[in-house]
Amino acid sequence: MDTLLGALAIFLLRLVDVPLSTVRVVMMVRGQRRAAAVLAFFESLVWIVAISQVFARLDSPLNMFAFAAGFASGTAIGMTLEAWFAPGQVLIRAIVREGADALVRALREAGYGVTLVRGEGREGEVPILFIVVPRRKAEAVLALIHEMAPRAFVTVEGVQRAIGGHLPSVGFFPTVRR
Repeated sequence: MDTLLGALAIFLLRLVDVPLSTVRVVMMVRGQRRAAAVLAFFESLVWIVAISQVFARLDSPLNMFAFAAGFASGTAIGMTLEAWFAPGQVLIRAIVREGADALVRALREAGYGVTLVRGEGREGEVPILFIVVPRRKAEAVLALIHEMAPRAFVTVEGVQRAIGGHLPSVGFFPTVRR
């Protein structure tokens, strides 16, 4: 019974430290140093406890299996948390041949800031829309674009920092350091 409880403890510890690692990496990429440092402390503390349990019983393949299974499950949980948490903004760039004006109106009526510029494509002039939105709202914007301009060429990329313009409040706008 002790062997089973030990393996379960290792598995559960990995379910904590691996998602912490995922969220820590997201915070690092977003430039949130303090949050990343705090998460790194707790991640490493939990990992040390888990690995010490494995090394305390190297003769138990069940502990090693629990460690690996916890890592795999923790990865899935971390990815789910990261998608649910969805920090930051994304830039959606849409090249729209037909219906650009109606799409711009619909996006603005929905509360999104849109910048329209004219570009040169293979077949002549094309409208290019730039929309910066909180990442958790990207799917709604993409659905609207697909509904109104199903043949649009669309790219989505992460935004390190967005300041000014018409951005919906996301609760955190860092100050610019000079």
